[in-house]
Amino acid sequence: MATVGMRMLPPEAAHRAAIAGLKAGFGPGRPKADPPELKVRLGVSGLELPNPVGLAAGFDKDAEVFTPMLGYGFGFVECGTVTPLPQVGNAKPRLFRLTPDQAVINRMGFNNQGLDAFVRRLDARPKWGVVGANVGANKASEDWVADYVAGLKAVWRKCSYVTMNISSPNTPGLRGLQEGTALEDLLGATGEAAAALDAEMGRRPVFLKVAPDLDERAIGAICEAVKAARYLDGLIVSNTTIERPDDLVSAFKGEAGGFRVRR
Repeated sequence: MATVGMRMLPPEAAHRAAIAGLKAGFGPGRPKADPPELKVRLGVSGLELPNPVGLAAGFDKDAEVFTPMLGYGFGFVECGTVTPLPQVGNAKPRLFRLTPDQAVINRMGFNNQGLDAFVRRLDARPKWGVVGANVGANKASEDWVADYVAGLKAVWRKCSYVTMNISSPNTPGLRGLQEGTALEDLLGATGEAAAALDAEMGRRPVFLKVAPDLDERAIGAICEAVKAARYLDGLIVSNTTIERPDDLVSAFKGEAGGFRVRR
């Protein structure tokens, strides 16, 4: 019944209602320990997860409900995407249910309350559970690379791992950071920052999140750049796609944004 009721709300209102309910204490407590055979290790540094099913960034954008979501049994919860400064994101409506297609389209645009609020909430991170931080760049920033460096520095001590998100289709030009010298500049600057943070505060796994809309040439170039960077633990693939299947029937099928099938 609760699910039916939430679906009567506009999609973004339903999301905020879910966050409010979890903050009010309607979520579960600490779950039972997973069977040891479910443990997995990821990345070069061997990030250990209690089980392989996690909650990706996008649900808990502002690090408000990572503890109750861990309580549901997720092997990790990734908070964000967070940007150095707060930003409202794109104009509403920006989230659409394509119900007959069992899909969604969003063009949220990195709406979030900024690093200061995000980091304060991560101070309450429980001693158990894996909580990641997904960092991005402000739309109006004059230096996106500097935004990612700022994100790394702010969250490093507070989280289990860091994801640098250059995969969003909803910040114009952001996916350009996946290409050529732009990617080299990003990985060079963040690599220097990661090395300094590692020496000062200890190792944190760092992942790079890339888009699904890449051809073979781009995939090969990204893989070579990541291998050369050395400090990265791996790639997260992928975000929503800008492509659309030909058989969509929903009235919202033409909306701009990232598309994801829910089934």
